[in-house]
Amino acid sequence: MRRLFTISFVLLVTAACAYAQGKGVDPQNERVRDTGSQSTPGSNGTKQDTGAGRGIDFGKGRTPEVPLIPNPYRFTARRDVLMQAVTDLIRDRKMILDDAVSKTEEGMFVTQPYTFTRGAVVAQSELNRYANLPPTTARGWTRGRYTLIIEVQAIDGVSANVAVTAKVEGRTDGATGAEWSTLPSTGTAEQEFLGVLIERVTGSAPPGVIIPSEP
Repeated sequence: MRRLFTISFVLLVTAACAYAQGKGVDPQNERVRDTGSQSTPGSNGTKQDTGAGRGIDFGKGRTPEVPLIPNPYRFTARRDVLMQAVTDLIRDRKMILDDAVSKTEEGMFVTQPYTFTRGAVVAQSELNRYANLPPTTARGWTRGRYTLIIEVQAIDGVSANVAVTAKVEGRTDGATGAEWSTLPSTGTAEQEFLGVLIERVTGSAPPGVIIPSEP
């Protein structure tokens, strides 16, 4: 009888310990599970890729896309003011006006070819900025140049459009001599000229546009 009582007592104590452990002897794990599963507004628990609790994104989406300047660009300025500004900018950028083909009295300005890069080491990368190079080209580019055509067209007495077109060319030096090839423009030369012209006429650059330094 005494032995039976001892066995019953041991079983009772074991059951009590197991019950106590289930009730909260180690509540930390339960709190961790509760925190990880919560989904209240503004808090994602352990989900850290979105919302207020998102983790490090290493700058994803922080580089804003540079907006393109409309070409032609509409200025709120008189036509004669714009024509003078174009003439001054061509001179200041060390380009030469081609008087033989320009019609300045009609608002059309054509520059002589302007060499923007030379040398086999840098010509390839610089040409790639201003022109779409053929993907299968095996040529060794040695120079790059562009010709600008600027047209100033009056809209009314207080506004006018300015359109800029660039003819980009790349040069190769082979056994038969130097050869210039016309390449499709990427629009970089046009955007650079328009950006500087806008800053000069209006006093500020277009929103989001960084004006390059003048050559």
